[in-house]
Amino acid sequence: MHRIGFDNAKYVKLQSQNIRDRISQFGKLYLEFGGKLFDDYHASRVLPGFEPDSKVKMLLEMKDEAEIVIAISADDIERSKRRGDLGITYDEDTLRLIDAFRGIGLMIGSVVLTHYRGQPIADKFCKRLEALGIRTYKHYIIPDYPSNVPLIVSDEGFGKNDYIETSRRLVVVTAPGPGSGKMATCLSQLYHEHKRGVSAGYAKFETFPIWNLPLKHPVNLAYEAATADLDDVNMIDPFHLEAYGVTTVNYNRDVEIFPVLEAIFKSIYGESPYKSPTDMGVNMAGYCIFDDDACREASKQEIIRRWYAAAVSARQGLSDPAEVRKIELIMNSLDASAADRPVVAAALQRAEETGGPAMAIELPDGSIVTGKTSPLLGAASACLMNALKKLAGIDKKLRLISPSIVQPIQHLKVEHLGNHNPRLHTDELLIALSVCAVTNPMAGYAIDQLDKLRGCEAHSSVILSRVDEELFKKIGVNITFEPRYQAKKLYHK
Repeated sequence: MHRIGFDNAKYVKLQSQNIRDRISQFGKLYLEFGGKLFDDYHASRVLPGFEPDSKVKMLLEMKDEAEIVIAISADDIERSKRRGDLGITYDEDTLRLIDAFRGIGLMIGSVVLTHYRGQPIADKFCKRLEALGIRTYKHYIIPDYPSNVPLIVSDEGFGKNDYIETSRRLVVVTAPGPGSGKMATCLSQLYHEHKRGVSAGYAKFETFPIWNLPLKHPVNLAYEAATADLDDVNMIDPFHLEAYGVTTVNYNRDVEIFPVLEAIFKSIYGESPYKSPTDMGVNMAGYCIFDDDACREASKQEIIRRWYAAAVSARQGLSDPAEVRKIELIMNSLDASAADRPVVAAALQRAEETGGPAMAIELPDGSIVTGKTSPLLGAASACLMNALKKLAGIDKKLRLISPSIVQPIQHLKVEHLGNHNPRLHTDELLIALSVCAVTNPMAGYAIDQLDKLRGCEAHSSVILSRVDEELFKKIGVNITFEPRYQAKKLYHK
């Protein structure tokens, strides 16, 4: 059974109050929101009990005084950067976020393109937003940022950026992913507000690293693993240590940017209200952990999953192998390995026994089911079917899908859609089960078990197709796979 280690209700209450206190301190607050707002699955995996939409619930308590600004890097648009958890590009995720915010009654103020330097694809996206009625702004690259403070805090630095028009006391600056320029957007706004005679402040809401956990706590190390592509490094906050003699944890980008923030505040107020990067944070997550061991183990598993994801990405030529090595060092520091992920050994053993691809899923009760490749089903589909049968208490040997249903699907795939593989993918399996459920109630009962797979662990002996990978993500299964393909080809569809 999955152990819970995080008090979500306490978190929402403490976090809301802490943000209100900051609004009162400044009058108008630019709040940088790190991590995912709607679906922070990383936090829910490393802090078991954390609900993926916790941050949204908190904002809804202040929706009448809050507006959202979404920052997206023009560089990320240009290179079609994707969210690893959802598999969609950052520009598409921006549209998804706008719809989601509006759908729950939160005000979307605008979208700002950061790191802008005239990228053609970014310009097309900007025109698309404007055609949809979304206000857009551009923020530019500043030479020697963040070291050249006099240039940054000048008309030739932040002064060149568009001023983002806002109307509410709480301006939440969020983004599709890390490295989107949220902090620089907030600081630029402070500069422009000051020029307009508006008193405004800044605070940072970044869930990770958790400032009041040890530097090498697995929860904080899991953050390093998750941002291996950004070269983020957790570190002791030297400013906080010097000011208060207290050890807290922050990360390199916040420490590097702090002198800029301090300079901006001094130019506005004559002095800075913050003595350290930790001071400017509002994160209360560390106070809501009640089972440290549960969070440590969950984080350890997340780091292993991140290693597999990085290894597969490197195998596909989509990332630098240095990311894999960085996560390996983190794993070594925790004495962690793939052997600590039970589904790995089970999948590899099944693959060795059958001589073909195999997959394993660990069910909520700790038992493991496997699946192998057959003429009818791929290994992923077979494993999913076996898992649903076991959860439903259905005999593994009982056939739930009639051959009369499967054969027309295979004929369609091969003869009309140009597929060489007649085996059913996981989505096709579920559709076939749904059709059979009309005449076979047991098939319907098997489908009803899908929700029980949310949060379960799975591993494949080969890289899965995008279709199968996305299906497992949709139903909430934490899927990993070996960094190798089933076939020795150069092109993998």
